[in-house]
This record gives sequence, C-alpha cells and structure tokens, in this order.
Amino acid sequence: MSVRLVVFSVLILATIGSAIGVVYTRHEHRQFFIQSSRLERERDELDIEFGRLQLEQATWAETSRIEQVAAQQLGMKFPDSADIVVIKP
Repeated sequence: MSVRLVVFSVLILATIGSAIGVVYTRHEHRQFFIQSSRLERERDELDIEFGRLQLEQATWAETSRIEQVAAQQLGMKFPDSADIVVIKP
C-alpha cells in the first residue's frame, strides 16, 4: 500500500510540476511576443525616419540648391567665357 501511495504522490507532484512549467512557458512566450511586436514597431518607425532623411539629403544636395547657396551666401558665379583658359599639355 505504501508503494502505491509513493507512486501516486510522485505522479501528483509530476503533474503539478508539469502544469507550472506550461504556465511559465506560456507566460515567457507572451513576453517575447510583446517584445517582438514592440521591436517591429520601432523598426518600422526607424525605416520611415530613414526615408525622410534620405529625401531631405536629396533635397539639400540638388544642384540648383547648391548653386543658389553659392551665389547668395558665398558670392560665387560662373566665369564668363572670356575668363576661361584652356591649357593643353
């Protein structure tokens, strides 16, 4: 009779341990899923910001913008054709 009681007790403890393991694993899975969702959202926001920065860089690097800044702020201009000298080797 005592062997049956020991086996029964071990089975009950194994069942409870297994149930606690399942609950813990599900909780851990939910936490990782929440973290994964948050990181994906952050990645998407960074992709959008990167696209905006590329557009801004393209705008600042336009030839007409550079010519305008060179003329207005630096007083630069294209040389006249008479001022251009071609040197042959």
